[in-house]
Amino acid sequence: MSGINPLICLLEQGIHRNFWKKCFHFLILKFKLTNMIYRNRKKATIIASLAAIVVISLAAHTPEKQQGPRNLQVLSKNISHDSLDAIMDEFKAALGVKCNFCHAQSATNPGHLDFASDDKMEKGAARHMMKMTTEINTKFFNWNGSNAPDTIRAVTCITCHRGSEHPEASALTFEHKGPPPPPPAKN
Repeated sequence: MSGINPLICLLEQGIHRNFWKKCFHFLILKFKLTNMIYRNRKKATIIASLAAIVVISLAAHTPEKQQGPRNLQVLSKNISHDSLDAIMDEFKAALGVKCNFCHAQSATNPGHLDFASDDKMEKGAARHMMKMTTEINTKFFNWNGSNAPDTIRAVTCITCHRGSEHPEASALTFEHKGPPPPPPAKN
């Protein structure tokens, strides 16, 4: 079989018939389409121009990819958008506030907030308290020696704030009136 052209083998086996039939139909279709475009040059030019305008306008109005969160100092830099939203929602519920409690208004677009800005002191206080609760949870509630103690959630914002922006100091102290309780009995 060496030296024999594979195309000749295909031709001899009759496989070529479908191939040539498809080629013939393609050439006829191409001829008809070319002939139709030639006869309707003005319509074809208008349709092609409109298609080009649509493609260009879509490309021009495609929004840029949103940047990830900026100016994260306590939370992970690669936090997902959904996780960040969940944490912020938890803060809002724990303090009974909205986003503008910690985030400053945008200087360029007054109807929006500038989440990266550090203009409000409440944002600094929130960062301090996030570090504080992480330290408390790590130091006092890491019973199992977790490799990710920042995920321990024994003490959170709601523990003290309970829906208030500034928790009352008296609400956080436990007043005990009367003599101290007796020591536990020894068995």
